[in-house]
Amino acid sequence: MKRILFFTVCSFLIAGFSFKAAAQSQRDSVVQLYGVVMTADSLRGIPSVSVIVENKGRGTITNETGVFSIPVLKGDLIRFSSIGFKDQLISIPRDIIGNQYSVIQLLVTDTNYLPATILKPRPSRAQFERDFVNTHNPADQYEIARQNTDEAKRRVLIATLPADGREALALQQRQTAAKYYYNGQQAPINLLNPFAWAEFIRAWKRGDFKRKK
Repeated sequence: MKRILFFTVCSFLIAGFSFKAAAQSQRDSVVQLYGVVMTADSLRGIPSVSVIVENKGRGTITNETGVFSIPVLKGDLIRFSSIGFKDQLISIPRDIIGNQYSVIQLLVTDTNYLPATILKPRPSRAQFERDFVNTHNPADQYEIARQNTDEAKRRVLIATLPADGREALALQQRQTAAKYYYNGQQAPINLLNPFAWAEFIRAWKRGDFKRKK
């Protein structure tokens, strides 16, 4: 019984020392990283630079003078990124003495290649007037509406466009009505009807008898 009690007490003591050692090791691995981020060409502090701990989902940004501070662990990878600069990646050494680590990080400008711009001299008055007169301006909605309601254009559309389904149905219904109206009697012949001739002349002027493509 005494032996079992002795082993139990020893186990608790060993576990306590192990937990204390692990906590001490974890506390010793925490490092306060601080420093300043500057441009590589002019050594000017860069504000709002993202300082991200890789694969840890946390980070911070630099202030208006480029200074930052963030707690990290030994061996962490730190990424510095900002719009207009190339990303930089550093590693926190594992053999740091103490719990503080300072860096001066320089960022290199990321060059963007823009399309070439052609500069031309100012045109003369004659060239400007010529180009202004010959420039084609696309029609707006009001001009398109005016063109669609133009009488001459509507005549051209009537003469060239084939009849749609509604027009064909209306013609068939008129022919059927005329057939039943004169059912059982002789249909009138409009060869000598002046009103029929007047309607024929108007239809001919409108182009109703032109061949439709």
